[in-house]
Amino acid sequence: MGWFKQLLGLEAPNVSKSTNSKWIANESLPSTGPLGLAFGKEVMFDTSLKLLLDGNTGVVIPGSQQIWSAGAVDLGQSNWLSRYYMSDEDYWLQVHTTGAIAGQVESVILFNYLSYVTISSEAELSRLAGPQSLIGLPTYTHNGVEYTREWGTEDGQTELVALSEHLKNPDESYSIEHRSMLYARETGLTDRREFLLFSVEEDAEGAISLSSSLGISLYTTDLNTF
Repeated sequence: MGWFKQLLGLEAPNVSKSTNSKWIANESLPSTGPLGLAFGKEVMFDTSLKLLLDGNTGVVIPGSQQIWSAGAVDLGQSNWLSRYYMSDEDYWLQVHTTGAIAGQVESVILFNYLSYVTISSEAELSRLAGPQSLIGLPTYTHNGVEYTREWGTEDGQTELVALSEHLKNPDESYSIEHRSMLYARETGLTDRREFLLFSVEEDAEGAISLSSSLGISLYTTDLNTF
C-alpha cells in the first residue's frame, strides 16, 4: 500500500512512459472491466444515495446510465484506473484496481463534469492551468468550498501529473495524454470524500483542452451493472 499512499497525497505518482507505451500498443483493454463494467452496459445507482449525500456534496447522482466509452490508465506496479464515460456526457465513473485491470477494487469515484474549455494558445494554457493559475497550489477553493491538494508535497505550486489513457468505444480506439491535479475534502460521511479533479488533455491530433470534474467516493454496493 506504500505506493498507493503516494498516489493519495504524499507525493505525485511517477508513471512509467515505457509502460504506458506498451499498454497503448497492445490495445489490451478488456471487454469487461471491474464490477462488470464495459461500454454498452447500463449502470444503476442506489436510489438512497441522493438522500444520503444531500447537503454533503455538490455531486449529482444520476439515474440509470449507459456507458458510451471505456478507458484505462496503467499506473505501474499493478495499479490501474478504469474510467467509464456515460451516454449522458455530464457523468463518468473511475475505478482503481490492483493486480489486474479487473482485479481487486480499491476505490470507486463518481464524477460530474464541471467545465470543459478548448485551449487555443500557450498563453491561455499558462493562465488557466500553468504558473499563472491556482491549479497545483496546496489548496483550491471552488464555490466557496476549500479542497486540499492530493498530489505533491511542495509548499507552493506543484507540477501536474502525467497520465496516459487508452480508450475504446463501439466506433474507435484512441489515446489521450493527461496532465492532472487532484484535490479532496472530507464530507463528514464515513469513507465518502469529495474530489476536485483538473485535467489538461491532449488528443492524437494535438488538440488541447482543460476539464474539471467533481467526484464523490462510492461503495461497490452503491451501483449495479446490467
